[in-house]
Amino acid sequence: MKIYRANLIDTPTKDAFRVLEHGYLAVEDNGTIHGIYASLPDELRMFPLEDLGDQMMIPGFCDMHVHAPQYRNMGLALDLELLPWLNTYTFPEEAKFSDPAYAERIYRRFVHELWMQGTMRSVVFATVHYPATRLLADLFIESGLSTMIGQVGMNRNCPEYLSNTTEQVVKGIADLHNYLQQQSPDGRVRTIVTPRFVPTCSNDMLQAMGQVAKELNLGVQSHLSENKAEIAWVKELEPTSTCYGDVYRQFGLFGQQPTLMAHCVHSSEDELDLIQRNHVTIVHCPMSNMNIASGMAPIRTYLDRGIEVALGTDVAAGHNMSMLRAIQYAIQVSKYHYGESAGQTRFLSQSEAFYLATTAGGKYFGQVGCFNPGYEFDALVIDDHYLNFDHYTLEERLERYFYLGDDRDIKRRFCRGKELCEPQY
Repeated sequence: MKIYRANLIDTPTKDAFRVLEHGYLAVEDNGTIHGIYASLPDELRMFPLEDLGDQMMIPGFCDMHVHAPQYRNMGLALDLELLPWLNTYTFPEEAKFSDPAYAERIYRRFVHELWMQGTMRSVVFATVHYPATRLLADLFIESGLSTMIGQVGMNRNCPEYLSNTTEQVVKGIADLHNYLQQQSPDGRVRTIVTPRFVPTCSNDMLQAMGQVAKELNLGVQSHLSENKAEIAWVKELEPTSTCYGDVYRQFGLFGQQPTLMAHCVHSSEDELDLIQRNHVTIVHCPMSNMNIASGMAPIRTYLDRGIEVALGTDVAAGHNMSMLRAIQYAIQVSKYHYGESAGQTRFLSQSEAFYLATTAGGKYFGQVGCFNPGYEFDALVIDDHYLNFDHYTLEERLERYFYLGDDRDIKRRFCRGKELCEPQY
């Protein structure tokens, strides 16, 4: 057991921050949280204690939708919409990951960036290339970060140089799953079934990916209703489906296994009902939605319906891997909807946005994302002394960190109870 004394701030629920000024957090030897306390219980006084002074300790961030091979493209081509952006910039860049040396160079920088930004958990798209995807998994194992990585499946309406067969993607999923059971037996690094999106996956491929997800008990991630042109295209390709999400559902990829669907900017009422009934988690990516002109997802509407929502950076359509920026943009997008509704819909509070970046995403990994007893200890130690003045409350200090802070303020990083050193790149 080890005890930390710090200014503790988390969000067990989205409705309010839990704040303990100079509180105590006890961590078991296995990396789970024993408890948090306003004053240290007598029975814990025998254990080693580390006093972090006036620094803040918050949960580590969870980026629930990010494209590792697009790291080099951050900040490029953001004057295009989704489909031209994919064809002109994204697909040619992803093709380069057939070269393992190139993949290692970019992926090392990507993993380092996650560590630097305090993202202790991530759900990651790789490419169609199995060797590069396995290499990325090895780099995550080496780093100590926790992730789910998907080898992408796509076999139609895509460049021939970036297409794989149904057999190749199913074998890749199974091989990576078996490999990670040996190399990461504690489940810190896992694979996830990853059809790119309906327009690039034949029905045979979707059906096979749904089957392997069921057989191996794996989660699923993909894209949904990001762009109006994309939705119209899906309707042309799959005219018998009731909505875009219904295509995934038909093939066991929509809540039959734990499912993340990024964007849902333009989801219809039927699709939202399907999302809710199937307990699909929407991953809100406000940076990318604005950058490639997809629109602004009405997250307040989704939360008020009881739909699970988490946050993602969606690099490289998102231009920054900082979850602080994702928090900012989520609040700003919600304020746009507030203004458009003449105040009829509430915009996101600071605690709600922080919850989406920590606890909400952490649920996909198990008991992760806040400081409740039994949860895995993911944490960041924040030194905000240059932003801090005597009259600020801890909540106000955290809010200033959201808007004015950056990676330089993160002094220590913990994932699953282990303090992480800076990975090489």
